[in-house]
Amino acid sequence: MMLVELTTVPGTAIPVAQFKEHLRLGTGFADTALQDGVLENYLRAALSAIEARTGKMLFSRSFQWTLTAWRDLGAQALPTAPVTALSSLTITDRLGAAELIAPDRYYLEQDMHRPRLVAASLCLPTIPVGGTATIVFEAGFGAAWGDIPHDLQQAVLLLAAHYYERRSDTTPGSGEIPHGVSALIGRYRNVRLFGGGL
Repeated sequence: MMLVELTTVPGTAIPVAQFKEHLRLGTGFADTALQDGVLENYLRAALSAIEARTGKMLFSRSFQWTLTAWRDLGAQALPTAPVTALSSLTITDRLGAAELIAPDRYYLEQDMHRPRLVAASLCLPTIPVGGTATIVFEAGFGAAWGDIPHDLQQAVLLLAAHYYERRSDTTPGSGEIPHGVSALIGRYRNVRLFGGGL
């Protein structure tokens, strides 16, 4: 299985101004924007860390997921959430011949933790031996910072501040997630059942 991010979060969506307020950095100086690039990098690092720990994409973007077999013939849990739309499903055989599956043969079952690609009839299209299924989908809470739930916004700012304030610290354990961040993201983490399989 391989998950590829097809689009990225634009710099204009990264909440640098809010992060400056959170850090209580001085304003009104000629070099106010001097650290903007650095602050954006810490915010992106915090966003990635929280997405990795929760399995939730904060900003909306497109993803491509390739797999070699269905876990369930009638439905397949998707690797991340919240999924807002399925763009395409393509079956490719071992020789590279691809078939774009008609959208009326499947649908999206939305769920905050386990969204699924579900067959409109009994079974999903067959993946041939040595072949793959490629699903392109949209995932994320929204395109703007304000679309992200407030507790996750706060978690991002706290974690980015943690990284920023300890940017020169290389001691063991310095990269651990602070307790306050863990508490904020706790309800978004996936509950692992049945061996944690997708």
